[in-house]
Amino acid sequence: MGRLQGKIALITGAGQGVGQGIAFALAKEGAAIAVAGRTEDKLIATCEQIKGFGAHAVPIRCDVTSADDITHAVAHTVETFGGVDILVNNANDGGPMRLLDATDEYFQKGFDTGPMATLRLMRACYPHMAARGGGAIVNLVSSAAVRWDAANYGIYAAVKEAMRSLTRAAASEWGRDNIRVNAVAPHALSPGLKWWTEKHPEEAAEFVKTIPLGRVGECEEDIGRAVAFLVSADAGYLTGATIPLDGGQARWC
Repeated sequence: MGRLQGKIALITGAGQGVGQGIAFALAKEGAAIAVAGRTEDKLIATCEQIKGFGAHAVPIRCDVTSADDITHAVAHTVETFGGVDILVNNANDGGPMRLLDATDEYFQKGFDTGPMATLRLMRACYPHMAARGGGAIVNLVSSAAVRWDAANYGIYAAVKEAMRSLTRAAASEWGRDNIRVNAVAPHALSPGLKWWTEKHPEEAAEFVKTIPLGRVGECEEDIGRAVAFLVSADAGYLTGATIPLDGGQARWC
């Protein structure tokens, strides 16, 4: 029996990449998974793989910029499985861009898919977690704000730092309800990073050299399993923290 047996998890951006890796890892520990995202065929394919592990899964189409979609995703999860114990805020649009190249719309979209969606999802899940005696939330952030060179990463870092602030606040406010809230800052072989590596092989090789462990993390084995630990009873006294899952690259103060 896995350490998440009987738990119910809602994971955004779970149709591919890091979100999918987290979904696989939690499912293999026994959790039922609400697989949320924008692309229905990817959600269905991910659910079929999860069912192959012997776990329960349901696809939920959800654009995290839509308050109505978020309300529906949480309600559908509760209707299908009976509650919510785990929330993983993974979905986010954004990436490197120089300040002078970024439009107001690009800046706003980062905040809509990042901290705004995170806040809405956490608030929507809160009463269901509290009713079940507690829960665990993991928000995916970034080490972009502590990069050795902040050029190109200002907007992305601002988005992710806002999510870290929400993580700390929720951990402080909801600890009495036995709801733990942590963040992870991963490097992982997501589709986006794979594309960038193929397009910029020399730059990618130099990037990997800055990682003490000498490699970029795997979505399930390195990121998903760490998240499975964070949402389990084994990490029951850990809340309000940011965990770097980057092979030792970033220097966090």
